[in-house]
Amino acid sequence: MNQITAPPVTGLTGLKVVSFESRLATAIADLISRQGGTPISAPAVREVPLAENPEALKFARELLAGRIDMIVLLTGVGIRALLAAIEGTYPRAEILAALSRIPTIVRGSKSQTVLRELGVPITLAVPEPNTWREILIAIDDAAIPLQGRRVAVQEYGRSNPELVTGLAARGASVMRVSVYRWALPEDCGPLRRAIKAITLREVDLVLFTTAVQVDHLLQVASEEGLEESLRAGLRDAIVASIGPTCSRALREHGLVVDLEPEYPKMGPLILTVARHAHVLRRIKRARVVRGAGPVPTGSKQGCEVREDQGAGLLQESAFLKACRLEPTPYTPIWIMRQAGRYLQEYREIRGKLSFLELCHRPDLAAEVAVTAVERLGVDAAIIFGDILLVVEPMGVGLEFTKGDGPVIHDPVRSGADLKRLQPVDVQESLSFLFEAVRLARAALPPNIPLIGFAGAPFTLASYLIEGRGSRQYQHTKTLMYRDPGAWHALMERLSEVVSGYLNGQIAAGAQVAQLFDSWVGCLSPDDYREFVLPHTKRVIANLTPGVPVIHFGTDTATLLPLIREAGGNVIGLDWRVDLDEAWSRLGHEVGVQGNLDPMVLLAEPDEIRRQAGRILERAAKRPGHIFNLGHGVLPQTPVDHLRALIDYVHETTAR
Repeated sequence: MNQITAPPVTGLTGLKVVSFESRLATAIADLISRQGGTPISAPAVREVPLAENPEALKFARELLAGRIDMIVLLTGVGIRALLAAIEGTYPRAEILAALSRIPTIVRGSKSQTVLRELGVPITLAVPEPNTWREILIAIDDAAIPLQGRRVAVQEYGRSNPELVTGLAARGASVMRVSVYRWALPEDCGPLRRAIKAITLREVDLVLFTTAVQVDHLLQVASEEGLEESLRAGLRDAIVASIGPTCSRALREHGLVVDLEPEYPKMGPLILTVARHAHVLRRIKRARVVRGAGPVPTGSKQGCEVREDQGAGLLQESAFLKACRLEPTPYTPIWIMRQAGRYLQEYREIRGKLSFLELCHRPDLAAEVAVTAVERLGVDAAIIFGDILLVVEPMGVGLEFTKGDGPVIHDPVRSGADLKRLQPVDVQESLSFLFEAVRLARAALPPNIPLIGFAGAPFTLASYLIEGRGSRQYQHTKTLMYRDPGAWHALMERLSEVVSGYLNGQIAAGAQVAQLFDSWVGCLSPDDYREFVLPHTKRVIANLTPGVPVIHFGTDTATLLPLIREAGGNVIGLDWRVDLDEAWSRLGHEVGVQGNLDPMVLLAEPDEIRRQAGRILERAAKRPGHIFNLGHGVLPQTPVDHLRALIDYVHETTAR
């Protein structure tokens, strides 16, 4: 019943995927094919055992002499190569007996398998995901002493400086033992063809599974005179890395990593990219089209026709019709914070970036917004961001801390503090958000509106003054009552910034603006009338004409008439009011949005439907109702419960 007329393409269906894996090339190609992708195998690395290995022989001498106290073995193939390099000089039985007498730290299942075959006891098996971090954590958890001990580390291809540094910091003397080197493949033809395909934009997704692949890829591209073209092609493709070490190598070469799985294994890598590839590809392609320069005349005309058709579909969407109080084929629904932590796709991206880093990545912010629409089947998207992004350039020390949420390290507590607030050039300081809006708009279905949003002046002022979340708003009200002049000066400044911020989102492609005044419910009607109403009214009056505005606050039962006076085509309601009674108080000349308690979504689907049904009965299919929660969706909400709600609203209200 929702507006997405065709189901989204899933997996890697229809995508061309380059992998530079060598030893496991067949396995990764099979994983790609199972997800519907077309694998392009371009091995970039050849493992060459060291023919003469003085490091290995020195290790053997020290081991047999009893001067090695512990060994860390990192790969199964490396263990075999180490023995092969030693046993021509020293008897294998003596080496294995010496290894059995010292603690043996083993990373990965293949290393464990090799040691079991050899009969060498395993002291400590490092748990998934087997990075250098897990090795150090496992040693610490097992309380294995390292102070003054000599630890050998079997390396593979290149050294791991973080592991060596971590062992040394715990008091160990580290002996590095290399067992093979990495070289280019004997036949670089597939690698050269893959480079050419990337430069020609014939590749959708590029997978890196070791750091050395990055070095070799750029080396061969440089030899072919294609390094800059390759870099440009990689910017337009989706770049996925298997883990932190590989990602670091990509970034050191100036390349952007789009995706990285939670666990650095091939299976999780393919599953992660399969969940994100199609949406992220559309966003990447949208960025290429917008930045491609002049379009040939014939193509431009065709594009204008498509844009006109898209504009028509948007205007006829159930969501925008409801904003205009027009009859709709069903009650439209979207969910505040629908692009958030309850979605696995969001957690996979957020797990590798801080919140602010994600906000500053337009492609990933757009992907999060678009993915939520496709996963849920809602009738509108909302751009991913935060209401406090507008205060970040003011120089107040904004930080999003784990557990505590946003923190302002340099709060505004007096009129004197206003002088240190830096002026905000909205277009320059928030260009990343406007770019995210443009990309999301281009990637969304043509009949799904995009909502831009901002914090209302009061809520922003409260954050700036309190410095963090508050229950009493002591500092806010103190400034408001003691120094009304400073208060109004701050509110005027914020009003100007908020208007410019919302208009920038509208110019970038948002069809609706939502103003969040989440904290305004702490005020009495008289205080709202004196200290808030003029400023919020100014924000809404200065927005681009003809663009619907949703004005939302929480705990605002006593403020609804004043919120209506401040402005907005649709007034958001929280769950603390009955929708029909609140709508009557507002007047039916405005629409309403809401108002299911977010906690209801933690109940069973039957109860969710029952509670939603009561709200729909109160709305009585009156034009202008947009179904939503009374606040944002909770992180622990099951996705299936949201889908059940959305399907119920669509099906029950079909007219």
